[in-house]
Amino acid sequence: MLKIRLTRGGTKKRPYYSIVVADSHSPRDGRFIEKVGTYNPLLKKDDANRVTLKLETIQEWLKKGAQPTDRVARFLSQHGLVEWAHGNNPNKAKPGKKAEERAAERAQRETDRAEAAAEAARKPAPAPEPEVVEEVAAEAPAEEAAAPEAVAEEAAPEAAAEEAPAAEAAAEEAPAEETTEG
Repeated sequence: MLKIRLTRGGTKKRPYYSIVVADSHSPRDGRFIEKVGTYNPLLKKDDANRVTLKLETIQEWLKKGAQPTDRVARFLSQHGLVEWAHGNNPNKAKPGKKAEERAAERAQRETDRAEAAAEAARKPAPAPEPEVVEEVAAEAPAEEAAAPEAVAEEAAPEAAAEEAPAAEAAAEEAPAEETTEG
């Protein structure tokens, strides 16, 4: 299928477009059949050199079935070659399905939290029984007192065992350093 489209030229941040007739499968700036105009977006909108077209050649290509792209159709409609109407897509600003699902889930979580907070405010929290707290408090100090002694006894042999290899390693490194110096 033939397209009448723009190919980009110019340098970075200084665009200049050629209007060409090309196969729709060709790359944007690749192979084309014929150059039929130019477009310089840096010029003012009322400047005559902003868009230049070879109208006779474009009419021939349109008769052969070439389809202009949206931007080129705008230019051609100013000269009366094609009909171009501004597109209207009222659904463009609406969020997609996934975004709507996420918003619904978020709203559901907020209502659940609000209901839970309201329910918690209605029901006073049950107070713990004082007898149970006293029993746990009475048993805990006895267990805690025995625990530090057991931990200290277990840690002492391990600490001594850890210090011995460290001393041996230091002793082995010291002679090695002396031999490298001499």
